[in-house]
This record gives sequence, structure tokens and C-alpha cells, in this order.
Amino acid sequence: MPFARLATATTPTCHIGLGLAAVGRPGYINLGREEDLGENRSVEALRTRSHDLLDAAYAQGVRYFDAARSYGRSEEFLADWLTAHPDLDDIVVGSKWGYTYTADWSADAETHEVKDHSVQTYERQRAETAELLGDRLDLYQIHSVTPDSPALTDKELHARLAEAAAQGVTIGFSTSGPAQADAIRAALTVTVDGEPLFRTVQSTYNALETSAGPALAEAHDAGLTVIVKEGMANGRLAEPYAPDALKAAAEETSMGADAIALALILRRPWAGVALSGAATVGQLASNLHAAVVDLNDDQLARLDTLAEDPQVYWERRGQLPWH
Repeated sequence: MPFARLATATTPTCHIGLGLAAVGRPGYINLGREEDLGENRSVEALRTRSHDLLDAAYAQGVRYFDAARSYGRSEEFLADWLTAHPDLDDIVVGSKWGYTYTADWSADAETHEVKDHSVQTYERQRAETAELLGDRLDLYQIHSVTPDSPALTDKELHARLAEAAAQGVTIGFSTSGPAQADAIRAALTVTVDGEPLFRTVQSTYNALETSAGPALAEAHDAGLTVIVKEGMANGRLAEPYAPDALKAAAEETSMGADAIALALILRRPWAGVALSGAATVGQLASNLHAAVVDLNDDQLARLDTLAEDPQVYWERRGQLPWH
């Protein structure tokens, strides 16, 4: 398991990863994106921004980097950075397949990505990822598995994924939607030749959306590495959008609301990696303070009241516009 590399890391931030969803393409659903990225969202501008973030993240102890085929040119930007740093052997590189990026570098596209978990899509995207990341790829995840996803039942796909695992690539999956817990539990039953197929799970979990928590604990107990995405709820838990209880805890601890939000995730004994989706180096630095946040029982109790019904949470997320 490549995540064993994190077990030997000594920096307090080694269990915070950097996700490239927000900087691999000009459009995304995070709040405040206009201020974060400004008007220049050319390929080269976002390539430079991605490399600056990767440099800053590594320098501050981050050791997991997360991309996807559907994150615009995120794999390309990450591959360029890895080529420029061939000596980095203590990092873990993950990507995802299952969505195809269709926005053609436009933030105003009618459709930004198309989901398809077929064997044909896997084979095409696996070749595309291999061309860019080669043997630097440690983890390949099925993107956004839901309980009705054919990826949970397609035996031919499972065999192909097992072949990749036999060649040294760790196989994982990510989840989305109000039924994440059901998808996680279904994935835990998938085996090939009697062996569990999936070794990692990446799910949305944050102060507003906690419904996957028990299933993620079960996944951890089953030996999977748990990666948490959307810890800031696409900006809803960061300034200036954070709810009052989070702002109060931030003021009391002299930390940012974003750091408090990520610290809540890091407290979970099942959380292996919590992703930062920072779009600026300043945001990243603030996110990384999560590793040293200390919350008392009263603050934790107040923050526990923020959890929403998962149907409500995902409906609101689905209404966020692409900026």
C-alpha cells in the first residue's frame, strides 16, 4: 500500500492532501472562485497556479496529491510537476476515472463532465492517465460511485481492475450523493478471486454532511485507507460563508474557519487523509493549520449541531453554479 509512506512521515501535515479539482480547469462549483482565480484562467495561468500550490504543499509537509481525468488538465499539471521533481519518492499520487471532461476549457459550458463507469471508459482513461503519470501513479479510483453504479456489479470491470492491482496500482473508489454509506458498504463486498478489490475509499464528509461516517469507520476497520474530500463543503465552511458556530470556534482558537473544518475531520480515528482543495497558496497555508487545531468539548458540541439532512445537503450542492 503506497499510503504506508505516510505512516513514516513526521510532519504534522502529512495526513492532509492536496486535491486539484479547483485548479485543473477554469470552472468549478466552489464558492468565492471569482476572487480566488480572477479573470485570467488560461491553461498556462492555471498550470503555474497548480505548480505553485504543489511546491508550497510539499514544502509544508503534504505528501498526498489527488487528481482526476475530469479535472480538466489536472493530471497534466501534476505530471509536469513530477517530471520537474524526479527525486520525490515520499509522496503518494492518486487519480480517478469514470468522468470525462467535456467543457473544452470553458467555465460557461452547458455540460462540464459526463459520467460513465463502463469497461470501455476505464480502458480509455487508464491509457490516458498512464500516458501522463506513468509509473508515478499509485492510486486509481472509480470516480463517484453510487449504489446504482454498474461499477459495483460489473465482473469484467472488476477483473480489469484486479489486473491493474496485480501490476502495482492500488485500486480505490470515491462516492457522492446522499446514499454514500450504501455505496461504501456495497463496495466493501466486492471481491476478485476471494480477495477484496478496493483498498481505499474517498468520500464527502464535513461538518454539514456526516452521514457517511459510520460506513467510513467500517471501511477503515476492513483495512481500507479513508480519504475525505469536500471537507469545506465547496466553500460553505470557509470565510466568509461559514456558519456562525464555525466562525465562533475560529475566533476562539485564533484559527481560520477552514482550519477548524478540516480539524474536525482529522479528529476522526478512521480518517487517513483529509483533502485541501485550496485554490491559492494563502488558502493552503490556512488549511494546513488544521493539523495543530485543538478543540474543547464545548466547541465540539456546538459544531456537532451543524450537521444537515444528507438529502438537503446534496440538493443544495447540486444547485451550486459553475463559476
